[in-house]
Amino acid sequence: MIEAEVHLSLHNFLRSQAGFPSWPHHLTMARLVARALRLGRSALIQVGPVSGFQGRYRTSFVASALMWHGPVIIVAPAAVQQRLLQVEIPRLQPWLQSNKPIRTGDVWPGSDFLGLLLTTPEAWLKGQFTSADNFPPGIPTIIDGVDDLEDWVRDQLTQDIQPHDWDQLLLACPDKAEIIRSARAQLTHILFQHPVNPYQCYLISALEQDILADLSSQLASVGTLPAPWANLGHNQNSADSPLLWATISRRHGLFSLHSAPMELATSLRTIWQRQPVVLIGSALEPETEAPLFRQRLGLDEVTCLKFSNDSQGTAIQLYVPHKLPLPNTPEFQAAFIHKVRTLLCLSATAPGLTVVLVGDVPLKAQVGAILASEFGSRVQVEKTCLDDNGILISGWEFWRSHQAVLPAPHLLIIATLPLPSLENPLVAGRVAHYKRSHQDWFRLFLLPAALNELQRAIAPVRESQGIVALLDSRVVNRSYGAQVLAVLSPLARINYLDPSLFSQPNDEDPG
Repeated sequence: MIEAEVHLSLHNFLRSQAGFPSWPHHLTMARLVARALRLGRSALIQVGPVSGFQGRYRTSFVASALMWHGPVIIVAPAAVQQRLLQVEIPRLQPWLQSNKPIRTGDVWPGSDFLGLLLTTPEAWLKGQFTSADNFPPGIPTIIDGVDDLEDWVRDQLTQDIQPHDWDQLLLACPDKAEIIRSARAQLTHILFQHPVNPYQCYLISALEQDILADLSSQLASVGTLPAPWANLGHNQNSADSPLLWATISRRHGLFSLHSAPMELATSLRTIWQRQPVVLIGSALEPETEAPLFRQRLGLDEVTCLKFSNDSQGTAIQLYVPHKLPLPNTPEFQAAFIHKVRTLLCLSATAPGLTVVLVGDVPLKAQVGAILASEFGSRVQVEKTCLDDNGILISGWEFWRSHQAVLPAPHLLIIATLPLPSLENPLVAGRVAHYKRSHQDWFRLFLLPAALNELQRAIAPVRESQGIVALLDSRVVNRSYGAQVLAVLSPLARINYLDPSLFSQPNDEDPG
């Protein structure tokens, strides 16, 4: 069977690689991927946050894909594709004596192609959601990095009405010009009355929706509308309503409208039925079966596997103060900045990068300005050009996008848990949907998102065996704090600050 062949070949390959960074689960993962290819049964694999950051697990599924006798699709971001094409595949092909042709592209090469196609998530999802037969059904598909799958899907399903689309509508419906101009003027007037927020986006209000619904009814008699206007007029108050929001450019006096499905499972279930899929993520959920992730993405019957956290060598030192004010209090900002100053002064002689993660957009800018006035050019806000002992002030998204190209920090300071902010209208819209459905929005949405983000953020610190300072006292004052500490294991908990923490090895056992 293919599982035995892959196991033996990969085992011999790994033994031949002197100094090759090992990963203890290569053979198990390769067998499961090979089994999924043979049986046509979908699988969901969680490789762990450190392994997900390092990417060493990819040798496993590449070996299975190369040895499988039939065609295979690998869906991965462009940067991962380059790693596969330049490192993993060339290293494995000669050893495995694989002559399977390798292609990259946005469509399937042809009905007679029996090789390996690498494509991006955007191209693959676009092909699945359109009627074009870009990717024939039945071809086993491996999707790498599914921690971001929900964002990829929602981006593909988001429909936009940009400022220039109003001009196209005027050209297509000259007899409705006055109605169109009036609706646009009304929306501009109302949208620009919204108070400024850091996200520059706003949920569509009932009044704004009434204007759009009236415009939609006026355009109902038009035979063929330009594509962006085809789905205008959804009822946001219905149980299956989409998420509707507007982004505005105050400087230019322009706005754009956006619509995305609130839930993704319905759109995705038919996709999973077209071909067997192997979905690979780092830390989707604490449970092996990842029930919430699978429910959100419409994944029903799949084989689930979760690899345990790596050895004690990846333990972090975790500092969580007990007496800091709660993040939602007026006293928090000053106490947080004082604690950051203390940590930076104590670690001043330690070499390496320090990262300060601040999710709150205004606070991030304030922290950057205050620290720059004291520590000078060492401090940079969301820049990748840093001194050897630089201090990076970053939001969660920037850090996630750039942590692979930055040095592993010796100190990571986290202001608050990365719970999606209810001040973000898009988050508020999804929470409102959960509330309308009488579901636990915190347990089903906010907390899982925070735990996933947190594990991925600290993965580089595990590699450097550095220190994480989590300055959110909710970890010790709220019941869900135990779940936070559980996903951060293995760790050595410290409740004091001392310069020796940054200059001497910590001999405590991970707890």
